[in-house]
Amino acid sequence: MSDSTHSHGGAAHGGGGHGTLGRLMIGFGLAVILTVIPFYLVMGDVDLPRRTMIGIIMGLAAVQIIVHLVFFLHVNGSAEGGWTLAATGLAVVILGIVLAGSLWVMHNMNENMMPMPEGHDMMQMPDAPALHGTPENHS
Repeated sequence: MSDSTHSHGGAAHGGGGHGTLGRLMIGFGLAVILTVIPFYLVMGDVDLPRRTMIGIIMGLAAVQIIVHLVFFLHVNGSAEGGWTLAATGLAVVILGIVLAGSLWVMHNMNENMMPMPEGHDMMQMPDAPALHGTPENHS
């Protein structure tokens, strides 16, 4: 094994190559903040238009994915490999598909749901005959 290979392996797999505790704690703090803000927007009594709130939540979700890629998966622009850029590009494409698909499915479900009359019990079938206690079932 040559010296350059050995030294590269030591730097890449040493304690500093995969992030320090400080960087991991910064990533954790950002992840917590990026989780608490949307939670507060949904659970709190925030007076924002629905589309604005959805846009903020989706934007924070995208930022959170980037925080996870950078701080926890250590995706960066180093010359360590062109695969990093390809993986980031693929993550962006998948993020777009997941976000757009989720919004599309939720929108279509909301538009196609039948309104239920008040007091209607979905477990009770209105036209179903009783199974016990009627003379028709004892024949």
